[in-house]
Amino acid sequence: MTPPWEDSRGSRTIHGSVVSNDSEKAVVSPGGTPAFIESESGTGSRSGYWRWIICGLLFFAATVNYVDRQVIGLLKPTLQRDLHWNEIDYSNIIFVFQLAYATGFLVFGRIIDWLGTRKGFSFAVIVWSVAAMAHAAARSVLGFSIVRAGLGLGEGGNFPASIKTVAEWFPKKERALATGIFNAGTNVGVLVASVVVPWITIHYGWRRAFLVTGSLGFIWVVLWLAFYRSPEKHPRVLRAELAYIRSDPAESQTKVAWRKLLPHRQTWAVAIGKFMTDPIWWLYLFWVPDFLNKTHGITLVNVGLPLVVIYVAADFGSIGGGWISSALIKRRWSLNAARKMAMFICACGVVPIVFAARASNTWVAVGLVALAASSHQGWSANLYTLASDMFPRRTVGSVIGIAGMSGAVGGMLIAKIVGYILQWTGSYYLIFLIAGSAYLVALGVIHMIVPKLEPVRLEEA
Repeated sequence: MTPPWEDSRGSRTIHGSVVSNDSEKAVVSPGGTPAFIESESGTGSRSGYWRWIICGLLFFAATVNYVDRQVIGLLKPTLQRDLHWNEIDYSNIIFVFQLAYATGFLVFGRIIDWLGTRKGFSFAVIVWSVAAMAHAAARSVLGFSIVRAGLGLGEGGNFPASIKTVAEWFPKKERALATGIFNAGTNVGVLVASVVVPWITIHYGWRRAFLVTGSLGFIWVVLWLAFYRSPEKHPRVLRAELAYIRSDPAESQTKVAWRKLLPHRQTWAVAIGKFMTDPIWWLYLFWVPDFLNKTHGITLVNVGLPLVVIYVAADFGSIGGGWISSALIKRRWSLNAARKMAMFICACGVVPIVFAARASNTWVAVGLVALAASSHQGWSANLYTLASDMFPRRTVGSVIGIAGMSGAVGGMLIAKIVGYILQWTGSYYLIFLIAGSAYLVALGVIHMIVPKLEPVRLEEA
């Protein structure tokens, strides 16, 4: 008997994708998309679910990514005490990470377009996992800077690979939701780190915390290599699901050089958006535990619950931000209006963080940071999706690499700014004032650059 996922029968094409000619027929949605396959007996079945399993693997990767990234932020007071760092030393280590992360975004964005998602993503995770474990051997600011550079270089491959995977596996109307779901893994990673790292550190020391968390990436690599293939080559993808995935107009597969991406205003819209708002997320990751410690006396022993509140809220924001634009599109809003309205709502949600630094109640401060983190993740889900809205799938890895590099450069700047502000004033007020205003300004700039989200026209060689 032929397995149900093997395409051994006659077929026909809908929107460039293959569906059966025999006992099944495509049912087309009002938008012209083959939504599911209906047999002649009248029983209907959904188009398939494998794309959501792939999205689950992306969620796991993002979780591991942020577990490894968050460890140093949680251990900042401990490391400062044991290794005698000041605020400038810590900001220098974060600066080196951001520099390597910027380079990794650019380099791995291109590597992933070159090697393909399966091999390129695996390579990136192996690089950052080895570097994460190597933190256990570091004993100085220089040592931490070196291993942090390795971590940043590898982690730079995560989002180019993930956004490219979403572009390969989802039609445009589902991409923001899929991006929001996998991006929620970043918050789960922080939650896991917030629970696991303090416990390991208290019982076994901070070096063991780096070893245990760094090893998680190798589990992911095994699963990724076992389960990932492109939709066309995947043995478990039903013809109906492949037709649904490829329901957008067919695209050329010709490789595109960087020099052909840089002149386009669409590239700069995404890159500037990342430059202006990614640094605020780094602020939450690397300084919120310190903020809670300095202003409200929260230590490594009891930091878990406040961070759980912040990053559970961020999870809801990540999925909710993607859902908002997808829901508006289903209500026949234009792609341009839906994405920008979702981003505007999220940008407004960050503004109240300006009051967090002067909040006398711990949970008021935590709530304001949680709202801002949630809003950032909703913003980020839609900003990432702009790349796949305006660029063909074969260039998404490179575009996200350029944009991510821009965001990491912004992160380098915020690292130094925060370090000096804290060293000179000891207050987070100016820092949160910058955070609260960044998103609305960024949205205004994006709208000026791309008043409409028009697809890029690439001249083929």
